[in-house]
Amino acid sequence: MPIPDEQALRKALRTIIDPATGQDVVAAGLVEQVQTRDGLVHVSLLTDRAHAAGMEPVRRQAEALLGGLPGVRNATVVLTAHKAAPEQIAQPKAPPAPGGGRPRLLADVGAVVAVASGKGGVGKSTVAINLAVALSRLGLSVGLLDADIYGPSLPRMLGLSRKPELRGDRMQPLLAWGLKAMSIGFLVEEETPMIWRGPMVMGALEQMMGQVDWGRLDVMIVDMPPGTGDAQLTMAQRVALAGAVIVSTPQDIALLDARRGVRMFEKTSVPVLGLVENMSYFHCPACGHRAEIFGHGGARAEARRLGVDFLGEIPLLLDIRTAADAGAPIVASAPESDGARAFMAVAEGLQAKLAGGRAAGPRIVVE
Repeated sequence: MPIPDEQALRKALRTIIDPATGQDVVAAGLVEQVQTRDGLVHVSLLTDRAHAAGMEPVRRQAEALLGGLPGVRNATVVLTAHKAAPEQIAQPKAPPAPGGGRPRLLADVGAVVAVASGKGGVGKSTVAINLAVALSRLGLSVGLLDADIYGPSLPRMLGLSRKPELRGDRMQPLLAWGLKAMSIGFLVEEETPMIWRGPMVMGALEQMMGQVDWGRLDVMIVDMPPGTGDAQLTMAQRVALAGAVIVSTPQDIALLDARRGVRMFEKTSVPVLGLVENMSYFHCPACGHRAEIFGHGGARAEARRLGVDFLGEIPLLLDIRTAADAGAPIVASAPESDGARAFMAVAEGLQAKLAGGRAAGPRIVVE
């Protein structure tokens, strides 16, 4: 059975009427993004917070319409606010750099959140990407920056392989699953090793913040490389981070490295918004048995010991891994699944913390 392409999906959406204008949602300019991949459809509809409640029936109607088309396995329609930032996330002006130096980057972003880990292999990128999609589903305009220069995974996990468009001296972020995204992986071949010293890494990271036309965003999620090195220092010094989310698995060795990550952000005066326990437990889909393969509850206990919040636990599920490998994050491709619900719960907790008035991000400048 043929899968509808973007043109066919937009044609179908012309039967949905925008109650505010009386036009169909395509003619009214509300369809910001249409993405289709292997029978999975994702659509972003533009609105603002004041009209979000009135647009909810439109969103549900569009989702039901697209989900019923032949060849569509699942359709997700989200409301985004790329033209107007929500009121509950403060957006103060960017402070000047300490000592009157270069101005900080990403001033048009309401809150820049680093997703970090003390070590590799804990699923940090999977958490970062699904957390970004979940925040988009909550109605926020979201950017996703892959700061892992040596091991960029964002292109594969978002299903993107094309290069960004250049307009003047500014690169345009790629759009996927309701996000604006940028990665060094968009600029080089997938198997090309980045054999760079620290200054080159810091320069590339600053360019992806400063030479990309991000526009106004409510939140930017930054997928940090593991450890406590150059990229972490660059972000702490050049961006007014709203805070950091630390990802760990339950076992002791991962928690030891997570502890180092927490202390590193504390030393650079970046608030730690909380810990997430990934691969928290395995729930067998065949028999329903729950197995705590790597232990359980370690991150919650560590958060309590360190005096930071525990944001939630993500189960070890095959669906999360296969969705990431297929370039369709589980929050977008299977929003009713157990894995997606776990990520949504973490996103809701993070949104509530950001609504408490954390400092926002600074300005994009390249010198």
